[in-house]
Amino acid sequence: MNTVFLGMACLLAAASGYWVLGRGTPRPTGTWAMGALLASFALAFASYAPLFEDAAETAVPHVARLLSNCASVAAATAVLAVSFQLNLEPAEAQRRIRLRLFLLAGSAFGMTILFAYEQMAHRSPQAYALYLLLYISYLSFAVVDFLVQVVRQSKSTRRSSVRIGLRLAAVGCGFALVYTAYKLTRLLDLGLGLHLIPDHPECSSLVTMPCIFSVTSPALAVLLICLGLTLPAVVYPLSQARRRRWEAQSFEALGSLWQDLSAAMPEIVLTAADDAQDSSNDSDFLLQRRVIEISDGSLALRAFRPRAVQEAAQDAFGTGTEERAAAVEAAVVKAALAGLKTGRVADDVAPPAAGAASRKDLRAATEWLLLVADAYVNRVGRVRDDGRPELVGA
Repeated sequence: MNTVFLGMACLLAAASGYWVLGRGTPRPTGTWAMGALLASFALAFASYAPLFEDAAETAVPHVARLLSNCASVAAATAVLAVSFQLNLEPAEAQRRIRLRLFLLAGSAFGMTILFAYEQMAHRSPQAYALYLLLYISYLSFAVVDFLVQVVRQSKSTRRSSVRIGLRLAAVGCGFALVYTAYKLTRLLDLGLGLHLIPDHPECSSLVTMPCIFSVTSPALAVLLICLGLTLPAVVYPLSQARRRRWEAQSFEALGSLWQDLSAAMPEIVLTAADDAQDSSNDSDFLLQRRVIEISDGSLALRAFRPRAVQEAAQDAFGTGTEERAAAVEAAVVKAALAGLKTGRVADDVAPPAAGAASRKDLRAATEWLLLVADAYVNRVGRVRDDGRPELVGA
């Protein structure tokens, strides 16, 4: 168990250091609260390790329990602070956080006083019962408060990573409530003198009774809440990297179609503005510019789009799918470029591809043009004099 708990403590401590020191400036909202949360959870995990417990109790007997409980309530407060800062107006968030900090300070001070009195009174069960009551009251309040916010926010958020993370945190709150229920049962056991639960059970396994409630449940709560709150921060850079890779690949895939259009109509190439030069290496900027230029080129070819070629391409490639419609559009564009070079305007102009006007956002427009560019290079050969496109490889 030392390996599990101390390993998780080191991992959480490293994550706390990253959030506090490695986030750059200006620091995002909730940075310090998230750092405090992870540091508190790191201390809580460390306090569960027998090695840490033995080392601490050589100085002060049974102090590991106090350290663990104080770390737990501090982590619960930090969780609330993160949630408030991310979801409330700054003034309201500060007001609520200030109130929780006062409650935390009062609870930690009261627990410390009761712990000291318990030790001086030779393990007084009354003092221990009051200690448990104070600890359970604040922890339950914080967990329920956070759970209500998590459930409400998970229903309104649009980002799937945030929604999944909040649901993981809600499951973690469930394990935390199992832990508080165990502590409440222990409090009643002490108050009624039933002695159903050993005073100081030695936990050699995470699945034995009552260790599954006293150690495993809070450990799972810590793990799931940390994972749920940090999941969006981990997924976001990964999703951004995937987006940038797709943009770069799409930019290259549109190159052949863009080159033919820009060679025939140099005026469609946008002039690099001064404020856009700094974005010359930005994949989003480059792709958006290329999509605009191809779209402008297609509009400039409207008078040269022969309906006969469109109908012949529909007979050759068929209809009913995006890929077939893109092949038809590629044949029309190729014929229009040929007409532009010879100056032959179409007698009967082909209408735009179905649904072209509805592709307003960058991704939808790019995905359509990628199909057209692929068909332009790989499926459509020369357009014959009779208007029928030659199929590549046919």
